[in-house]
Amino acid sequence: MKLKQLEGLLGGLDQFPNPKVELEQYPTGPHIASRMLFTAENSFEDISNKVVADFGCGCGTLGVAAALLSAEHVLSIDIDPESLEIASLNAEELEVDMDFIQSNVMDLRWRGQIVHTVIMNPPFGTRKKGADLDFLNVALKVASQAVYSLHKSSTREHVKRTALRDFNACNAEVLCE
Repeated sequence: MKLKQLEGLLGGLDQFPNPKVELEQYPTGPHIASRMLFTAENSFEDISNKVVADFGCGCGTLGVAAALLSAEHVLSIDIDPESLEIASLNAEELEVDMDFIQSNVMDLRWRGQIVHTVIMNPPFGTRKKGADLDFLNVALKVASQAVYSLHKSSTREHVKRTALRDFNACNAEVLCE
């Protein structure tokens, strides 16, 4: 699938009608989502034929993109049932197969690395300090291959240092600004 085609399909997805501030809900735009997943697949081969988990999936934009790029299986996880409903309808609209799990990412009791790739646009931690790092910590524990995560520019260096020093990441690099 070409990048512009992916972006076009993601641009038609439903988004939050009333984002919940306490959950730091905000849409992942089709421009950044398509580029993030397209890069993960075409530069690193981390999507097609892989088990992909979308942490804090919201309306499902990243997970749908992974499914459109031929992920073997997509697990979309969010604490909010209304978000999961929108994500499910988006997946249905584009006829992609995904599983939806209602859970706080911190409460997942997965043992070991059971997914290849984790994709996420986590809460930035403006409501709950460190929420982005909590998501990243769990993602690095369950992903056997890669973690792709969006973060605020102002926290970039702190996130990289923490991932390498405290979460045993093999490497951390900025792929796009």
